[in-house]
Amino acid sequence: MKPFDIDLYQPEAVIVANGEFPSASVMHRWIDRAPLVVCLDGAANRLLQLGYRPHLIIGDGDSIQPGLTERYGVEFLKVDEQETNDLSKAVRHLRKRGCRRLMMLGITGRRDDHTLGNISLLVYYLQMGMKAVAVTDWGTFVPCRGNALLKTTKGQQVSLFNFRATGFKSNDLVYPPYDTTMLWQGTLNEATSDRLSIQAEGDYLVYLVNMQQAPLTE
Repeated sequence: MKPFDIDLYQPEAVIVANGEFPSASVMHRWIDRAPLVVCLDGAANRLLQLGYRPHLIIGDGDSIQPGLTERYGVEFLKVDEQETNDLSKAVRHLRKRGCRRLMMLGITGRRDDHTLGNISLLVYYLQMGMKAVAVTDWGTFVPCRGNALLKTTKGQQVSLFNFRATGFKSNDLVYPPYDTTMLWQGTLNEATSDRLSIQAEGDYLVYLVNMQQAPLTE
């Protein structure tokens, strides 16, 4: 098994949500290399103003500036149902198009409730057969199922969020993981090598702190 390496990840589509956008360098890196860029509803106002032109805008259209899609010549797919959020509407659309590897930007920040919901949805998308990785200026969220191998750096801070997985084991963390029942219990760990091997049965979420950011202290 090759370790998951965010530097080598090649998403089939990038989704830009209406949260806190990452830095320009991160945006450029993923949007410029993506064969398909999908923007969610209200995020289109900000994304187009920054000079990025998505291939498609998806949402219910309630927060897009009037005439925006026509002015920029961007396709708009209106989805009126309110059972799911715009992020899930975009994922379902991309799944129908055959996309399985996704990169998500802007899913955190601005609204704390949306942040928590969007992060948890990464595991739900994994259950749909989608590998949806989310990047912020502070780190990377990687949904995992069963045994996983990820590229890390010795000393890199790592958090594990359990979604009913069992049998957690790893020799590559300062604190041995266990079958947690609360989300906070798997946080604030640290990689001991450049490869993080995790054994488990079920679904969980790995958060890798960006090594370029200074670690936070309590």
